[in-house]
Amino acid sequence: MLHSRREFLVAAGAGVATCAEGAIDRQALVRRHNPVLLDIDPRSPLSVGNGEFAFTADVTGLQSLPDLYEKTVPLCTQSQWGWHSFPAPDGRGLADLRLENFDTYGRPVGYATSAKGQEKLFNWLRENPHRLSLGRIGLLLDERPIAREDVGEVHQILDLWNGELESRFTLKGAPVRVRTCCHPSRDCLAAAIESGLRGLSIALDFPYGSPAMNASDWNSEEKHRTILSANARQTATISRQLDKDNYVVRLHWTGDARVEKRGGHRILPHGSQLEFTCEFAEGALPSKPASWAETRRASASHWNRFWSTGGALDLSGSTDKRAQELERRVVLSQYLTAIQCAGSAPPQETGLTCNSWYGKFHLEMHWWHAAHFPLWGRTALLERSLGWYASVLPVARAKAHQQGYAGARWPKMTSIGGRDSPSAVGELLIWQQPHPIALADLCYRAHPNRETLERYRNVVMESAEFMADFAVDRNGRYVLGPPMIPAQENHDPRRTWNPTFELAYWREALGIAQKWRMRLGMAPVKKWADVRQRLSALPVKDGVYLAHENCPETFTMKNYDHPSMLAAFGVLNGEGVDREIMRRTLHRVMRDWRWAQTWGWDFPMVAMTAARLGEPDMAVDALFIDSPKNTWLPNGHNWQRKDLPLYLPGNGALLTAIAMMATKWNGFPAGAWKARWEGLRPLLGV
Repeated sequence: MLHSRREFLVAAGAGVATCAEGAIDRQALVRRHNPVLLDIDPRSPLSVGNGEFAFTADVTGLQSLPDLYEKTVPLCTQSQWGWHSFPAPDGRGLADLRLENFDTYGRPVGYATSAKGQEKLFNWLRENPHRLSLGRIGLLLDERPIAREDVGEVHQILDLWNGELESRFTLKGAPVRVRTCCHPSRDCLAAAIESGLRGLSIALDFPYGSPAMNASDWNSEEKHRTILSANARQTATISRQLDKDNYVVRLHWTGDARVEKRGGHRILPHGSQLEFTCEFAEGALPSKPASWAETRRASASHWNRFWSTGGALDLSGSTDKRAQELERRVVLSQYLTAIQCAGSAPPQETGLTCNSWYGKFHLEMHWWHAAHFPLWGRTALLERSLGWYASVLPVARAKAHQQGYAGARWPKMTSIGGRDSPSAVGELLIWQQPHPIALADLCYRAHPNRETLERYRNVVMESAEFMADFAVDRNGRYVLGPPMIPAQENHDPRRTWNPTFELAYWREALGIAQKWRMRLGMAPVKKWADVRQRLSALPVKDGVYLAHENCPETFTMKNYDHPSMLAAFGVLNGEGVDREIMRRTLHRVMRDWRWAQTWGWDFPMVAMTAARLGEPDMAVDALFIDSPKNTWLPNGHNWQRKDLPLYLPGNGALLTAIAMMATKWNGFPAGAWKARWEGLRPLLGV
C-alpha cells in the first residue's frame, strides 16, 4: 500500500520523547545552518520540495540561468510520477531479451547481463522509463533570457525552519527579491517577485524527455506537444503530451496578466504576476488552485512541525573544530532526505534533483536512503516508500519464478513498475533482498502492533522465502553463490561465494522473518531455520574478515569500493561475528583501504563499526576521512564525481551513524565532544 501525503503530514509530526541533558533550542540549531550563497555556485544550487516533488533553483530563486548549471547540477523540476519512455525499438520488450545463463551448482539460471548482439534492446531497457524534468521556470527581462553578467550582489539564503528560499540580487543594477517555496502536500511551486524593474517576467519552458542527467531534451520540439488548454484571468492550464506519457500544469497568479504560448513549448505571461504558483499533476489537478500566500503558510507550518518533532543533535558545546561542520551536515541531511527521499517510491541516488542512472532507483541503496527515518522519530517517512514493495510483489515473484526460485526476488535498478534493468553487475547483486525485512522491522519497533505486521507480512515472508531458496546446501553447509556479486561490486560473479556482509545479513533477516511469523501466530519455517543454523561461517584469513570466501587478496588487490565486511558488525547486530577479528579488520581497513575509490556511505558505515567496537575516536575520524567521495557542499549534498554531483545515500548513512553513535555506543569521544540529543532511537537491538 502506498501511503498518501495526508498520512505523511499527520504522522510525520509524531516524534519520540526520549531526551538527554535537557531541551535543545531547535530553531537556533536549525537556523545556524541555513545555507547562504553570496555568488553563483553551479555545484551547489538549492532545492525546495516535499518528498514527492522538488524544484532546484539557481541564485535567482528560479531556473533563470540554466546553462551555467547544465554541466554541474542541472536545474530540474522532478516528481515521483514524472516518467517518460521512448518508443520501444521494433516494438520489442523485456520478453525479447536473451538471457545469459550462469551455472548454479549444475542448474542454468538466466540473467539479463549481456548486450552482445542485442545492444539496441538492452540499452533501451536500461534507459526506459527515465525520469522527466517537468518544466523550467525562469525570469526574463524584456522577454529575453537573463545573462550571467546581468546578475550581481547575490545574497541567497534557504530558511530551513520555514522551508523558504529567499534570493536577493541585482539585475542590470536594479535590486530584485524572489521568495520560493513548495507546498507540503501538492506538486506545487510558489514564488513571489519584488522589483521595480520594468520588463521583468517569468516563462515556463517544456522539454522532451531524456535519460540524461538533466532529464531534458531541448532539441526535439517536434516530438512532444504543449497545449494551452485553458486561459482565464488569473489561471492558465497547460496539457503536455510526450509519446504515450501525459501530464498537466496549472499556472496561477495574482494581479493582471494574460498568458500566451510562444513557439512550440514556451508559456509566457504578460503583465503583473509578482506572485504565482505552478502546479503539476499526472492526472486531474485539484479543483482549486493554491495561491502564493496559502502555499507559503502551509510550507512554514509543515517545516516548523518537522523541525520541532523527531530527532535533534546539538554539538555546540564541543571544542573539537570538526563539530560545527558535522552538525551542519546532520541538519542539512535531515532537510535533504525529507525533500528527496521521503516519497511514495524508493528514491534514485540523486533524489528529485537530477537524473542518475536515467532517474531509476537502486534498491540496494534504499536502506541507506531511509533506514534513518525511524531512528530520528520519523517512521512515517520510511513507510511512504516501503509500501511500494507490495505494489510490485507480482513482478518480483515472476522474476524469482523465471529463475527457478521460490518467493520474490527484488530488482536492483528499477522504476515505479518494478521491472529490473539489464546490467552486467546489477542483475547479480543480492544485498537488496533482505532490505524490506530489515526496514519493516524498524517500522515494527516504532509501532509494535498487529497493523504493522499485517501491512508488511507478505513482503517479509516472500523476501525470506527467496533468501532461503537461494542458499545452496553443499557438504553440510549452506553457501551463497556463485553466481553473485556482493555489495563490493569489483568481484567476478562466477568466482564469488559467501561474502561476509551478505552471509551475516541472510542470517539476521531470516531470523527477523521467523520472529514475524511468531508475532503473527504462525509456525516457524523449518527450511529457514535450517539455513540459519547451517549457513557458512564468515570467512577469515590471517585474523581478519575477507570480502568473500574466495578473496584472499581482499586487502591487497581488492581494497577499494565498499569495505562491506565491516557492515556485519554495525549495520547488523553481528550474530556469528567475533569482535576481535572485526576489530582487526577495522584497523586493517583504516590502514590499507584506497579511500579515493570508495563511496559516500562507506565513511558512516566505518564509523558505525568503530562505535560498536568502542572506538569513538576512530568513529569520528572515519566521518572525516580525506577523500573526494567525502566532499560535502554548501547545500549539504555529498559530491561523488562529475556525473554524480550529489549522493543521498551518503546523507542517509550519516544520519543512521549519528543516531547509533549518540544513543547507545558512546560513539563520540569524551572531552572535546559534547553531544546533546533528543528524539533519537538506536539502530541495533542488542
